[in-house]
Amino acid sequence: MSNNKYAVIMAGGVGSRFWPVSKQAFPKQFHDMLGMGKSLLQMTFERLEQQIPPQQILVLTNQNYVGLVKEQLPYMDFSNIVAEPAMRNTAPCILLAALKIQKMNPQASMIVAPSDHYIAEQDIFNEDLAAAFDFCATHPQALMTLGIQPTSPNTGYGYIEYQKEESQIKKVSQFREKPDVKKAQEFIAAGNFLWNAGIFIWNVAGVVSAFAKAQPQLTSLFNKSVAVLNTSKENLWLEENYPNAEDISVDYALMEKSEAVYVLPARFSWNDLGTWGSLYDRLDKNKDANAVINASLTSIDSHGNMVRTAVGKKVILQGMEDYIIIDQDDVLMIIPKTAEQEIKEIRNAVMHKYGKEIG
Repeated sequence: MSNNKYAVIMAGGVGSRFWPVSKQAFPKQFHDMLGMGKSLLQMTFERLEQQIPPQQILVLTNQNYVGLVKEQLPYMDFSNIVAEPAMRNTAPCILLAALKIQKMNPQASMIVAPSDHYIAEQDIFNEDLAAAFDFCATHPQALMTLGIQPTSPNTGYGYIEYQKEESQIKKVSQFREKPDVKKAQEFIAAGNFLWNAGIFIWNVAGVVSAFAKAQPQLTSLFNKSVAVLNTSKENLWLEENYPNAEDISVDYALMEKSEAVYVLPARFSWNDLGTWGSLYDRLDKNKDANAVINASLTSIDSHGNMVRTAVGKKVILQGMEDYIIIDQDDVLMIIPKTAEQEIKEIRNAVMHKYGKEIG
């Protein structure tokens, strides 16, 4: 039996909240953020290829990062690297990928996965993903997403509200924007809200027809590409036409408009590694609750710090509590954890002073 499962890894972001490690020229998905000897992109590819043949995994990225993808995934089919000539958010690139896959295999189902998330318990991820694929096989019009059980009233994620029912897979009532703390606490108390992780599973024909209904203009633009998709003329078509696509997320463009959205509450532990604080939460800590990557740390009366340096750098901390300390190339950043949401602004100010290359 042929395998009709395909995957699309989205690897085009800049990850500016992880500056100064994540830079425009070398974003976080290409870094070994966890100190595990593999980049986040490599870990994502390896996670998916347990269930999906490697030749059926596509990587969508900015055209500036194609060389990095080839370097880090030398065993993948390079014709499955899709180079976006302009940043247009998630809806255009997902529709493009769906049309490419539909042309390869009209019976296909696909998962869309970010390249920069951390997922533990590979076996549970495999089971949840198989359940989602099975549901899409029997419900070809369903738009599936994997929702994450909230562990706190986090205001950094969108939420998915679902209908309370006994079945494993729930019908989605609505997507909710990132809330304030009070609203997030209400969501968690209600018991039928999940974090939106941006992981989607659907039948390719089903999602293409959902796009046609919800986004006729975008569909009309990309339908003109079908003749050249998966050929040597594809890149030229994208250069000329892709920048004309609307800059819109798949949540706004599709998921919030469709009546056939379902969610599977995921059972695996998940971290979107969106900030230095979320990375700190994920990492093992020493006896002083310091999380350390690469450095050799001596801490005196120092607690709760996130430290990342070049391999083997000797770091001595005294009297430091709840700081982010990042030493990368020619930048040393020392800021309180409470300021982690300001890193984008800090990066912009430093780029203004020293030039774009530093960002």
